[in-house]
Amino acid sequence: THTHPSHTMAAVARASFKATAAPKAVRAKATMAAPVNKAASFAAGAAASVLLAATPAMAASVKLGSDSGALVFDPATVTISKGDSVTWTNNAGFPHNVVFDEDAVPDGVDVDSLSSYDLLNAPGESHSATFDVAGTYEYYCEPHQGAGMAGKVVVN
Repeated sequence: THTHPSHTMAAVARASFKATAAPKAVRAKATMAAPVNKAASFAAGAAASVLLAATPAMAASVKLGSDSGALVFDPATVTISKGDSVTWTNNAGFPHNVVFDEDAVPDGVDVDSLSSYDLLNAPGESHSATFDVAGTYEYYCEPHQGAGMAGKVVVN
């Protein structure tokens, strides 16, 4: 025999819907609804669950060297929330690195866990760090520190 796809979807939706932890009164009332409503409710709930599970922490991007070739971090300052990350990507004027100043980060932060002392030598090479402590973090590019290549991460 051939089962119509909408009948199969309704059966899956009914089985999944009944397996949820809704109170008996809610389940009993919901089971009286038409199979199409159950399938729609199940699909909407599943879509919301996937959307919430797929929402990553926010991230900021910083170019190492401006598009015009200036020896700067672009943007020079980024503001993020605790748990967010920043990715620095080689753009122009490399080699570059990202070194956090141990005297210009919140107390107790390990600058070695945030810094990239190795030089990024090729276009598109990158370094990322995640910030879990609120405060202001100052950093610089070691080869271009004398040219004023410095930046700041503000973590709220």
